Amino acid sequence: MKENKTNSEIMETLVKECEAVLLRYLPDPDNMPQGEAPTATIASAMRYSAMAGGKRLRPLLIARICDMYGGRRELAEPFMGALEMIHTYSLVHDDLPAMDDDDYRRGRKTTHIVYGEGMAVLAGDALLNYAYETAATAFDAAKTPEETRSVVRALRLLLRNAGIFGMVGGQCADLEAENRQAQADAAPISAELLEYIHSHKTACLIDSGFTIGAILAGAPEEDIQRLHRIAYNIGIAFQIQDDILDVIGDSKELGKTVGSDAKDGKSTYVSIHGLDQAANDVRRLTDSALVEFDALSAKDDFLRDLIIRLVSRRK
Repeated sequence: MKENKTNSEIMETLVKECEAVLLRYLPDPDNMPQGEAPTATIASAMRYSAMAGGKRLRPLLIARICDMYGGRRELAEPFMGALEMIHTYSLVHDDLPAMDDDDYRRGRKTTHIVYGEGMAVLAGDALLNYAYETAATAFDAAKTPEETRSVVRALRLLLRNAGIFGMVGGQCADLEAENRQAQADAAPISAELLEYIHSHKTACLIDSGFTIGAILAGAPEEDIQRLHRIAYNIGIAFQIQDDILDVIGDSKELGKTVGSDAKDGKSTYVSIHGLDQAANDVRRLTDSALVEFDALSAKDDFLRDLIIRLVSRRK
């Protein structure tokens, strides 16, 4: 895919498009449906959480890869909104005192600090459920039986990657590992368990970003499978880089507290393998992802550059 815009300009345009889509689908607390005024507070908390900024990486990938294969945005946009809602709900719940107990996210107060813990739980629940309502509207945009089948496949993938065999499963394994480590004389978690946590907690939603647009656009099956492998490698590398930044990153640049993993005694890729090995593995996984990307039947220089930037980021 060739364009005259710079990669920064393309990114800026895509982020704006993703945010416009998200705003269009989120309930508006100032314009609730008739009879639904009592739920305005939860709608406000949903919007506060979802519009807190961020890379918009996952919906951006759906949009760009759908475009790369000549797909229709009308099919992709419900999934763009839904995937960002799912990602946001996971962050809202992650920040709760019962989980990571964070007061700031992306440079501003977290949802439970602003709205209270109970409302934050409900905001996360609402975002997850509304995500599925939103994704299901893609059926209205399907014009052919083939597109309907693609929506079904994309929806099943979205649900699985968010659920017990996806992100929630990774969160469960992570929480149990933290609870074990809190015990006296607890052994560090194994490298194998940490990879399971990373591949489910982080890589699964990135997988939805990489593959849903291709599915909706009717991409070749071989390419879809390559995109699954790309997403796995990038998801693991992305999380390793996150662990690295928790050691060497800047709190102001990241918009969150660094050093919390070490303070809490949490096992990370860096604590298990060391900084040098972690950096080497980020490069190795990135190289593997690029080999797969270069073998795709469709090309996009922006996406190739994005893969590199994702795993070399400083924030």
